[in-house]
Amino acid sequence: MTSNQMPLMLGGDAMQVDLDDVDDLFGDGTALALPPRPPSKRLRQRLDDLRSRGSCQEIAWSKGGTIASITPDGQKLQLQYLRADTKDASYALSEPNTVAPWGTLPAGPLVHLSFGPSNSELAVIDAVGRVIIFNFHTNLNRPFLMRKWDHDPVDDLHAIVGTYWLHNMPQPNPRQPNTPPYTPSYAPAVRNSTNNNYNFAMTPIISTGPWHPHPNKSAFICITTNGTLKMFWGQNTGQIHETTLDLENITLGDDLITHAAVCSDRTKTLIIAMATASNQLRIVQVGINWGISKPDGAQAAPPGSHALNPTLSKRHVTVTNSFQPGNTDSHLDASMPKITHIELLPSMPNGTIKDWSPVVVLTVRSFIPEPNSPYTQEVQSIIDRWEFLSEQPQTFHPAFEQLGARRNDRTSPVTGSRLKKLDSIVVHKIILGVHLVNFGKAICFTYHDGSVEYRDRFTMDELYREPVLDRINSIMDVGFSQSGEPSCLQTALSPTNFSLIQLCEGGQVKWRSIEYTLADLESMTDAQVSALVASFTISTAQAATQGANIDDILAVARHFVHKDGFAVEWVKSMVMMMKIAVDYTEDAPHDHLIKNSVLQMCLSIMNYLGWRGSFQPRQAWGKLSMIALNLRNIVIMITLSSNTISMGANKNTMTPLDEPEVVNALAGCVKWSTDLLCWLCDSLFCLFDDARFMKLLKQPQLNQMTQYLHSNNEIALHLVLCSATRGLLSAVCRRITLLDGFSTRAIAWYETRDKPVNPGDGRTTAHQALYAAYQKIRLYTSSSLIKADELDKLLTGLGADIRLAYNTSLAVIGERARNSIIQNPNANSRPDMSQVSQEAIARGRQHCELQMLVLQAPPSSFIPVIDKFFNRDIKEFRAHSQVAKLYFADYSILEVNDGPRTLEKRKRRGKRVDIFKRVEISRKPSAGNDKPKLPWRACARCGSVMEDLAMGSQKPGLNFLLRQQTVCCCGGRMALLPQEGGAHH
Repeated sequence: MTSNQMPLMLGGDAMQVDLDDVDDLFGDGTALALPPRPPSKRLRQRLDDLRSRGSCQEIAWSKGGTIASITPDGQKLQLQYLRADTKDASYALSEPNTVAPWGTLPAGPLVHLSFGPSNSELAVIDAVGRVIIFNFHTNLNRPFLMRKWDHDPVDDLHAIVGTYWLHNMPQPNPRQPNTPPYTPSYAPAVRNSTNNNYNFAMTPIISTGPWHPHPNKSAFICITTNGTLKMFWGQNTGQIHETTLDLENITLGDDLITHAAVCSDRTKTLIIAMATASNQLRIVQVGINWGISKPDGAQAAPPGSHALNPTLSKRHVTVTNSFQPGNTDSHLDASMPKITHIELLPSMPNGTIKDWSPVVVLTVRSFIPEPNSPYTQEVQSIIDRWEFLSEQPQTFHPAFEQLGARRNDRTSPVTGSRLKKLDSIVVHKIILGVHLVNFGKAICFTYHDGSVEYRDRFTMDELYREPVLDRINSIMDVGFSQSGEPSCLQTALSPTNFSLIQLCEGGQVKWRSIEYTLADLESMTDAQVSALVASFTISTAQAATQGANIDDILAVARHFVHKDGFAVEWVKSMVMMMKIAVDYTEDAPHDHLIKNSVLQMCLSIMNYLGWRGSFQPRQAWGKLSMIALNLRNIVIMITLSSNTISMGANKNTMTPLDEPEVVNALAGCVKWSTDLLCWLCDSLFCLFDDARFMKLLKQPQLNQMTQYLHSNNEIALHLVLCSATRGLLSAVCRRITLLDGFSTRAIAWYETRDKPVNPGDGRTTAHQALYAAYQKIRLYTSSSLIKADELDKLLTGLGADIRLAYNTSLAVIGERARNSIIQNPNANSRPDMSQVSQEAIARGRQHCELQMLVLQAPPSSFIPVIDKFFNRDIKEFRAHSQVAKLYFADYSILEVNDGPRTLEKRKRRGKRVDIFKRVEISRKPSAGNDKPKLPWRACARCGSVMEDLAMGSQKPGLNFLLRQQTVCCCGGRMALLPQEGGAHH
């Protein structure tokens, strides 16, 4: 019996009835449809909340990756984040961590959350408008309290109906000092007509003020129901202050503000739209004067050091009625007077008319039929829009000028402004959220049924209804769809728009990422994969320029990691589009390589996609990026430890190297680094002994050699050939040499000083601990099978040979570039031919270095270099090394060998490597050790862990280093793990 047949039991016999055509039972040929589910009580309550106040968003997603929500009882803050599972590297929503530093809430529940644009600042607002501000700079799920609300008034008239964070002050472009500050937008990606490659266009997004005058700081703007503007801003001391301005003089209940929206304008002022209880829509312009004090005769102070004394000014611009029924086809228009949302779409350049578009006020009104209504009515939302138009200065009629002259009252031209009503849009769903995306070019509407809709900011046309592979502006253009759970009450988009988080009717928080629906993943064509790479490239670049976390991008990318070349082509496209420097062939200072944060992001992408879980073998390019990221982190840590830091108001100074805790951590870094150098040399020696590998070196191309290395998951040769990783290795070698010399001098000083009179003195104990820590460094450097300075000489010689090979092989490219300029008859000016040649050679080097960074074949010009490196340099270096000891040495601390037996042994031991101290740690109870274990912090992206040393630490030097450890070496954010349980997450 099939599923479409139903047995009827009559007298013991079953009669088969075919149900396939039951819809046509009455001959009308129309399928029977179930009526839509009636709106729930919780949805009705949510709509009432949206109508009564403007600021009632109970879930928010920060650029740093923290997901904050208010618990169903409205009394606590719940913190979550996306984290990669160490079992299979797949992302999921973390377990919630509940925070409630306020005890009880006598003034009412929490009602609104708003994240700032930087430093992961979170403003939490209660029912009477009290504001508490947290900072998530260190951990994703453990905030630092920046502002308390103890002194805020407990008054319903101070309830907040609109919020806004000022944009960060843009950094000027040193190459274009006269150009207005802008944020680069790397879109669209346009496909070539001849192949599947894409060209990327950089579109500048002009930054408009006002800004907080201190770098990386913002200010929080609030509008209260009694028409007061509150601005919470950070002083140069780090404290948060408050400045207020009365926008309206409210005396009647009908004048109370119910909803407000704020946006920045190109006049470097704030535009504020306010909706009142009597359906008025008022526009006010507010200016900010920060009152920066500059002492006379004083030298130029560093940015962020000036004291601030801000003042606010206002100008009432225009007013209209927000309820103007009759201009839509909806018969329910007149029965929907109350708005649920108000948004301001800021002025921005309009590409179609090559001019700035006006500010647009957008409001939403929604209708839900009564539960027992005898009429058949459906849910509905109406989107109303007004353009804010500034007219030319208006002059009075001469008669009025004469009248004013008689009264000794001068009349000056007045600039008139008005709100122009645009066509309304009717949708047959309940709008629960309005979000500006893609630099304000598009609007995202989230609905009660979980659906998501994008519309053009200028035309309000629906976007992404079908794939567009020829011209890609968004990830949604290449065949992705986005939706959530149907029982949704509130939604927050991720900063990258790759996923959303929902607050459902049952109080659950659910995460949904975008889904690929254009084709089956196993049957994707080359054109579809190329479009996929292009869309991921522009999305990642825009996240990087805005400082947004990319974990949900990586979560979606995990589904495509099996596609040949997807990860590698993604990184290569990123490097070429953003012009990321990967060529460090010249003897440039290592500082440029270490500070290349965008290169770190590319390595982080390869590191994550090459990782399959803690006890699974890595992809070769993932292993190379893991080593490079760890080397970079160690170089930064050793460099920072030698800094001199201030001790506060008394102006005393110290160096972290004076604290035994810091030196012990550096000793772990030295041990890890020397083990890596030994492992690298052992791997190169094994290649030297590999007859097949040495035979492949004699081929005219290095493709077969590279394929052989890939088959063995071998990366040592690429580590030394690629200039970026070779530079990191050289930097670590030199840091080890410096620490070795410093520890030798420190030990000599401690051994030659007089013995302490009181051995139990605290200072004496600290000296003994410091002496022991420096001895540990000296032990690791002296007992290492490979000396750092000797390996650095080997790498330096290899670097010189590579530079010579580049100059010889790429000279023809430089000559070709010069000839093309000379033979061009249309050239108006002749550039410096030497510079033209050098730039062409530099582009060639960049291309070759990028190939080697992603483990592709080195150029054929490297054949004599590699041959000399193995048959002479490595042969001589090997003759002075203890080859057998290197082969049998224990490299488990590196976690780089990933054979089946090694991974199984690592899993049985149950230990992890602390990425700060570089020692093995475990949560398993140890016999005879009753000391309480410190909690762990874990990277949400790669699963690396470290002990939470900052908890209760009073060491200024250690705290200085820990403040730099706010992110993992891979660039992922750190989160505090629960005390119980030994596994990550």
